[in-house]
Amino acid sequence: MSRILWGGATSASQYEGGFTDGKGMDTQDCRPYIPRTSNATTETRLLTQKVIDEAKDPNSSRYYPFRVGTKGYEYGLTDIDLLEELGVDIYRLSISWSRLFPTGEEEEPNAKGVAYYDAILQKLHAAGIKIFLTINHYALPLSIVEKYRGWTNRKTIDLFVHFAKFVFKKWGNIVDYWLPFNEINAGYFSPYNGVGLVKPEDADYSYDDVFRSLHYQFVANARTIQAARKMGVPGKFGAMVACFCYYPLTPSPEDNLELVRDEEVNQWYCMDILAKGKYPYYAQPFFDKHHVTFEITQEDRKVLKENTVDFVSFSYYSSSICTVKENSTQTAGNLVVTTKNPYLKATEWGWQIDPIGLRTTLHKVYDRYEKPVIISENGLGARDQLEANGAVHDPYRTEYFKEHFKQIIAAKNEGVDVRAYMAWGIIDIVSAGSCEMDKRYGVIYVDADNDGHGTYKRYKKDSFNWYHNFILEQRAKGEK
Repeated sequence: MSRILWGGATSASQYEGGFTDGKGMDTQDCRPYIPRTSNATTETRLLTQKVIDEAKDPNSSRYYPFRVGTKGYEYGLTDIDLLEELGVDIYRLSISWSRLFPTGEEEEPNAKGVAYYDAILQKLHAAGIKIFLTINHYALPLSIVEKYRGWTNRKTIDLFVHFAKFVFKKWGNIVDYWLPFNEINAGYFSPYNGVGLVKPEDADYSYDDVFRSLHYQFVANARTIQAARKMGVPGKFGAMVACFCYYPLTPSPEDNLELVRDEEVNQWYCMDILAKGKYPYYAQPFFDKHHVTFEITQEDRKVLKENTVDFVSFSYYSSSICTVKENSTQTAGNLVVTTKNPYLKATEWGWQIDPIGLRTTLHKVYDRYEKPVIISENGLGARDQLEANGAVHDPYRTEYFKEHFKQIIAAKNEGVDVRAYMAWGIIDIVSAGSCEMDKRYGVIYVDADNDGHGTYKRYKKDSFNWYHNFILEQRAKGEK
């Protein structure tokens, strides 16, 4: 098996900013920063039409952090210099749909958006850094949401494929790995982020809307692969889910059965369809139980069957506990809350640190799909301190990397076909979950605060030097 590629990742909405030069408003541009210590209501924290209407108001007094990001739109080319100095083998980034097609319906793209991505992608290619391109990462043109109700409408499939075809035509010959949708199972956990569903004012999200939207994303994923193959695009195509490495709270049969059910719907459902080309056996009983109905045409089934992915990828930050027991102590995680695990330490944000869970997940994913595996996101969100001399000492991040990398290499040695690892937010970005800068993941520090103040100058953290040396060591071992 080939050696593991080591790199990093960002997303357009969290990194670029650049709410200018013809970029249209997307779903992330509507999310305000709300301090965790505030008494903000649920109505404000969840994206209802009322919140979106305020976001569209040019006189709104709120700060919208994704319109600023960490100014990758300005610093993108010099940031690539830093990535080249770091020595990464691979870099994952995403395309802003609304930067290229402001409403999602234009026939021709926004020229300034094309120029921006062309400069970035060509420089990465010239530097010899492999490109892992996410076509859609939690950002849907707002016009599609308001006109078609996002992914609840089959029309959005055609709009997405049109967008993807342009990207293939323009950059298809230099991209190594393609990911149509980031964490596609987020459509279930976080419908606004995942599928552009606006929360009803006085109700919860409809299961019909959620699973219909996911189905249309499955079809769009398959049709995107179909289009790329017809166009002769040489890169590999994958799917991505958020993984949680489930454990039962107790050895009880009930908790273990709950684990199976949680894994099926929360973790495997989307990937089963995209990697195997058909709906899994447990889907219809789940739909029947929750009164879910939506149309699956014969053409849908055909395109799913014929256009499965080449590799599988996932994000992993922490493990989760499954139990039928009510009132168990809860803690936060990526997209979800879970029962607290007494055997694990946690970050300030409550995310439980479990390196062995990553190794376990690699085995489970590879065993289930028998396709090459990529860790497309992993990392430690922590509060970093910029010293007066420009230093950032983050031994906790280096320790996190050491322990997780040890488990990745162990899984590789045990036969798992691990192709790549990408550290999330390799350059500090705005947190997708809490919309703040305090929760930092990068090895490159960006001088900005939660309110958008700061120089936005870049500084190398101690973890930058550690990761650089680690990559060089792994490269040397792989070349022997």
